[in-house]
Amino acid sequence: MSRKRNATVSVAAAVLAGVLAYGIYAVQLRQVQNKDTVRVVVPKRYIAAGERIAAGDLTYVQLARSSVNDEMVLNSSDADGWEAVMPLGAAEPLLRWKLDRYRLMPGQKENTFQIPRAYVLSVSNGIRAGDRVMLYVTGEAAASVRLFDEPVTVASVKSSANMEVDDAEHPNLLSRADGNKQQMYASRRDANAMIDYVNLNLTEEQWLRIDELCKRGGRLVIAFSPESFDAVGGKDGRP
Repeated sequence: MSRKRNATVSVAAAVLAGVLAYGIYAVQLRQVQNKDTVRVVVPKRYIAAGERIAAGDLTYVQLARSSVNDEMVLNSSDADGWEAVMPLGAAEPLLRWKLDRYRLMPGQKENTFQIPRAYVLSVSNGIRAGDRVMLYVTGEAAASVRLFDEPVTVASVKSSANMEVDDAEHPNLLSRADGNKQQMYASRRDANAMIDYVNLNLTEEQWLRIDELCKRGGRLVIAFSPESFDAVGGKDGRP
């Protein structure tokens, strides 16, 4: 009886020793893995281009440290409220260049100026918020010239009712973010109103130049630039 009890105790002690050894191994292995991996942010679900991201849409995965780069988002709060510039796949590491918060806000040296109606001779009906446009000035007392070498960004185009001119069902910005040139083109044919007011992102020098020329009797021609389409990746709209 004593031998059986001793054998049982020995077996139990061996099992406990094995469990303890495995537990120590598991803890050490996890510590090693944590040193060699980094937690990165990924979407829980597919997020469409143009969609605003909420913290609840995001989770974390562990990646090998060697696979992580500076563009990857490491904290979900850094992406909360941002907008997807392009479609984001579920469980795909979230990259900073695929996000934007204020795509139509002026750049660091720019301001958004509403162009007075009296300054404008004509506006291309196809322009939409986010487009790049070329500016020309013309007048009876001066030769027609292109104002700036580079196109400028349209912050918004408004109707007389102060509504954004766009295709309500397929907004231009969402089509642009999705890289869908065909839908961008179609949205320009299905606008909800005529353009009455144009807001442009300009540097102070650009605005003062426009103001000076128009006060002298010049008037602006705002032309759609093909650069707006050329900058869009993805679908090219061709059959």
